[in-house]
Amino acid sequence: MDSGIFFGLITMTSWGIWIILGNGASESIDPRTAAAITYLVAGLLALGSIVVSDASIAVTARGGLLASAAGLFAGIGLISMYIGFSQASTTLVSTLGAMYFVVAAVLGIVILGDDVTITRFTGIAFACLSIILITR
Repeated sequence: MDSGIFFGLITMTSWGIWIILGNGASESIDPRTAAAITYLVAGLLALGSIVVSDASIAVTARGGLLASAAGLFAGIGLISMYIGFSQASTTLVSTLGAMYFVVAAVLGIVILGDDVTITRFTGIAFACLSIILITR
């Protein structure tokens, strides 16, 4: 099996379980507290993976800034999702949140200069259509 597919499947499964557990946490405690605990545990796991692996701890200014900005937006998304869980259905909130790839695809085309192909355009259009269908 291709390593990209292998790790993609792990990501998909882990994030699916995370959504269900995060929803339960948001119904049991303040959603912002649940989000903070979630990221604290995730951060400790990430730090632990550096310690037990041969990962480089060298950080360039650009890399550190980009990683920090990524963490900022990940945190905003996480807190927003957990608050959403406490106010709406898991199906609605998780589906809309899971469409982050549409934002990434459009930004990749607009900012990074990725090619616009009919296949990519059709995929983005179908993803947008799925949002409309699922949220009704």
